[in-house]
Amino acid sequence: MQKAYKIATIPGDGVGYEVIEQGVAVLEEAVKNSNVSLEFTFFPWGSDYYIDNGMMMPKDALEILKGFDAIYLGAIGDPRVPDHVSLGMLLEIRKGFDQYINLRPIELLEGIDSPIKLAPGAVIDMVVVRENTEGEYSSVGGRFKKGTPDEVALQTGVFSRKGTERVIRYAFDLARKRAAAGNGEKAPMVTNCTKSNALNYSMVLWDEVYDCVAAEYKEVARDKALVDALCMWMVRKPQYFDVIVASNLFGDIITDLGAAIQGGMGVAAGGNINPEKVYPSMFEPIHGSAPKYKGKYVSNPVATILAGAMMLDFLGAVDEGKAVLDAVKSVLKEKKVRTYDLGGNSSTKDVGRAIIEAIGNNQIDA
Repeated sequence: MQKAYKIATIPGDGVGYEVIEQGVAVLEEAVKNSNVSLEFTFFPWGSDYYIDNGMMMPKDALEILKGFDAIYLGAIGDPRVPDHVSLGMLLEIRKGFDQYINLRPIELLEGIDSPIKLAPGAVIDMVVVRENTEGEYSSVGGRFKKGTPDEVALQTGVFSRKGTERVIRYAFDLARKRAAAGNGEKAPMVTNCTKSNALNYSMVLWDEVYDCVAAEYKEVARDKALVDALCMWMVRKPQYFDVIVASNLFGDIITDLGAAIQGGMGVAAGGNINPEKVYPSMFEPIHGSAPKYKGKYVSNPVATILAGAMMLDFLGAVDEGKAVLDAVKSVLKEKKVRTYDLGGNSSTKDVGRAIIEAIGNNQIDA
């Protein structure tokens, strides 16, 4: 039976179009000889749209996007538009579609050198599960006596028991699945990223909910670290971690650190997930838009392509997603085609073409 998926594609700003272009080409190659079809519809939303229209996307954007199976995003951010304005577009989509899981794999792939010194044989393979719709990014607060010497700004973090429990439960379920897929080679563990010594209301609730959920998963090890200590241990011993669950702000920070550990933003992918699939989920590279490189085709498309692999897997096209992942791994392992951030001089298009060729070769070999 043919499986047809409609993908809303938002290239966005800076190098977004260049990396999305390669991502779409790779995904189309991956499904070419399968029973999966992908229909990409492009939307020119982002900072250029804001400059022309005074908004990052149309007022009915969520209603438009609701008709798609997934959203494929390039990058958002432009120096002409204030960061809190451009970020507002992503927050509106994440909250509007209840994409309460931000999933960010941190894996050091063969052929990429980590900037940190690793123990011989160390394997970096962890996942950060970040709460994605509330916490510190709830947009609750205000400014009093704005522009005066007496100005006061209040920013309120919102932590609900429901929102906290569902993200922690997702993390424990993921640890269980990862252990099963790994044939027991790594014992499942969920590290609670917290700061309850200082945030004595929000993170104390977070810790209490973590303990309640953890009690239901006897085979999954408990682990706990204050966010500052966790950052230190991610650098000193990244191979220790399995699944890390974190609030919105903490998760945002530690995943950028994780991206650096795994070789840079150019290879770091993420997904904004609505697990129940009531709404479309959104998949994106976690790097910025790098506007200074726009039009030069030197940016690394690997993160965008890996985000596409995550999207295929989430939609149910598991074999096709694996084909993309395997092709990326083979290209990186060869070390022949790589962009400037990985020490090479290949173009964005060169990398895309190499991965497409690897998919074709792998299909022939199979």
